[in-house]
This record gives sequence, structure tokens and C-alpha cells, in this order.
Amino acid sequence: MKKALITGINGQDGSYLAEFLLSQGYDVYGIVKRNSVAENQTDRINHLVEVHKEYGDMTDLASLMRMVQDIKPDEVYNLAAQSHVRISFDQPIYTTNVVGIGTLNLLEAIKTIKPDAKFYQASSSEMFGNSVDLDGYQRETTPMNPVSPYGCSKLFAYNICRNYRNSYGMFISNGILFNHESPRRGTNFVTNKVIKAAVRIKAGLETKLALGNLDSSRDWGHAKDYVQAMWMILQHDCPDDFVCATGLTHTVKELVDYVFDKLDLRPENHIVIDPRYNRPEELSRLKGDPTKIKTTLGWKPTYTFETMLDEMMDHWKREYNI
Repeated sequence: MKKALITGINGQDGSYLAEFLLSQGYDVYGIVKRNSVAENQTDRINHLVEVHKEYGDMTDLASLMRMVQDIKPDEVYNLAAQSHVRISFDQPIYTTNVVGIGTLNLLEAIKTIKPDAKFYQASSSEMFGNSVDLDGYQRETTPMNPVSPYGCSKLFAYNICRNYRNSYGMFISNGILFNHESPRRGTNFVTNKVIKAAVRIKAGLETKLALGNLDSSRDWGHAKDYVQAMWMILQHDCPDDFVCATGLTHTVKELVDYVFDKLDLRPENHIVIDPRYNRPEELSRLKGDPTKIKTTLGWKPTYTFETMLDEMMDHWKREYNI
């Protein structure tokens, strides 16, 4: 039985990845950062009774060394992060310590104790910033010029992973994932924020929804599809870097229009533009080219933009009995 260690296991991606790895017969361990309300922090994984949960912190090298020593994992999936881009402007040092230095801590622990473990790094489309190829896509070869503390720290983690791969012969791969959502997405991210608020408006519990830039365009996929891509990347015969995306983009306005139309609501009656939700340096468009991961690994998404949103709406409609 293979042993997998997942950092950030209690997040959206970590919970779906844990489910998938369990279905593949893995023994799954997960790092959970302690907070004062333990009941809330494991909501996404409470049903996964087979998972071994360990307290740890990406900024605490000793805790990472202890876990790698005790578990000796075959595969490590580094998903832990302060992952909200807008909040990274408010907490740039914390974000950089967790995402950047935290990744380096984990690499050092693995290099020292279990250097033959396969390592997956959750890299991000935010690393590209506003850099786009002439055909409108972002791919593995597109220059990276991030425009947020989160994107900058992810780029450091991406590059230090490549450095350790080349310097020490370790199996380290980067998955450059574009935006991916699900009913388990945090409600301060725009997709679930819009859907939850729209359902609450339909239920008569709210009247307004405050948003920032409606013209921002993103390549949105489903987290379930993307965690399978993570696993496929580590099953490849050699370490490499892959963009994981749908190749399609939609604006925040298109997201709002689709959700409100499905709920028979008129956006103009409820949407309020609030500049507090704009970023100090705006990222206008993300559109990934998944050609490499499709042709090399055979990965393809099973959800469309619409079926993903439908599933998320169904979740919140059940929550509010409408």
C-alpha cells in the first residue's frame, strides 16, 4: 500500500485528493494546522475516517521533519497555502512565509529524510500575472510576471522545486493549475460567494451582493478533475511541469448572469460594485493551454463551466431548502 502525505488536506483540493487517493488504495496522511475551533477546520474531511490527521505547520520545519520521519511517504502533495489572492495583499509576509518558505521547508525535510519520495507542488496560474502569449493563452513556456504577493510566493516555490529537481535528482513536479471550484470552495472566493449569496437572495435572506471587477476573466474548472491531474502528474515516468486548465474563459459578469438567470433573479436589482474588492494591481485575464497535459498524460476535464456551477447551486439550495 502506497503512503501519501497531503499538506493542506482540510482544504478544497486536499479533501477531494484524499478521497481520490483512498479510492486508489493509498494510505493517506494529512497535515492540519491547528486553530482554536477544531470542529470547523476539518469539516471537509470528517467523513474520511481512514485519513491519518497530523498537526503541523509549513513554517515549522521541526514538525515537517517529524512527520516525514514517522510516515516516510511514497508521494507528497504540497497543497498548503494562504490561498486567497486578495488577502495576500493584506498579509504579504504571512503568505510568503507559508507558500514560499514553507515549500522550501518541506523540500528540505524530504531531501534529508526521504529523497526518493515523489513530490507534487501546487503551482498557480497567478504566477503568469498579465503575461499572455500572442494567441491569448498561457502555457508552460509563457513568461511569468506575477502581480500579487500570492503569485510572487508561488513563483518562488515553483522555481525552488525546479532547482531541487535539477540539483538533487529528486522527483519533483509542478502542476500549474488554473482556477478550480466546487461546493467545497471557500465562500470568500468569487464563485462560491456569488452562488451562496444568490441562493440566499432567492430565499429572501439577503438583498444585495457586493463585488469588485466584473470584467475579470478566468479559466474555471472543477476541483475533482484537477486533483486527478495531480495524481496523474506523479504517475508519469519522469518529473515535469504541466499547465492544468480548461482552455476556456468566462468573466465574473458571465458567472453572475448564469447563476442569477438559473435562479430567476435580475442581477441589476442586487449587485453592488464595491472598490474594496478590487486588487491593488489587477489581473485581468487567465486562460490556460492544457495541450501538454492532455497529450502527455491523457487528462481531460469531465465538468463544464455550467455543470460545475449547477452542482454548486444545488449544494446551496439544499442548505437553504429551496
